[in-house]
Amino acid sequence: MPGPVVTAGERVVLRTVEREDAAVLQRSKTDPRIRFSLGSVFPSSRAQLESGMEEWLESDSTVAYIACVDDDPAAGHPDEDETTVIGSVSARHVDGDRPWLAYWLLPEFHGEGYGKEMVRLAVDDIFSSHPVHGISAGAYGFNEASRGLLESLGFTQEARQRQCRYIDGAYRDEIQYGLLRREWE
Repeated sequence: MPGPVVTAGERVVLRTVEREDAAVLQRSKTDPRIRFSLGSVFPSSRAQLESGMEEWLESDSTVAYIACVDDDPAAGHPDEDETTVIGSVSARHVDGDRPWLAYWLLPEFHGEGYGKEMVRLAVDDIFSSHPVHGISAGAYGFNEASRGLLESLGFTQEARQRQCRYIDGAYRDEIQYGLLRREWE
């Protein structure tokens, strides 16, 4: 069950990630429709994910959110059957100058505008809570939806690493994006 509300938009609510969220987070490491876009080459077991959650989530240098759609976003703590997890967004190295943003949506929620709202809420929260100069993100060349999402939010393409990662049977390009605080404000 996702934790308390961190921030809410019109339809999407970002909540804290709790250990009980391991099952839905594991899906990002196993479902090929998600993991290949994230660059997760090898699937992870629940035990591996739970072990990694300790280091990843309990670090002061990482912020992580579970994205939900709540029946009543004003409720704050809806019952489990009143909230639907749709994805996750996180940023590593928020204690540095330019944290790295990563995000994913469950495939059944693609194409409905949730991703853009989820990432926008996370960027707002990161810039309002951390003294970072900018935010970095990346997308593989084949992931046009993710590239379009970043560009629609004002991220600028800064680099392209050609054929840098072997994913799903082929070498893939990674496109790196950046967004400065002044560009967001």
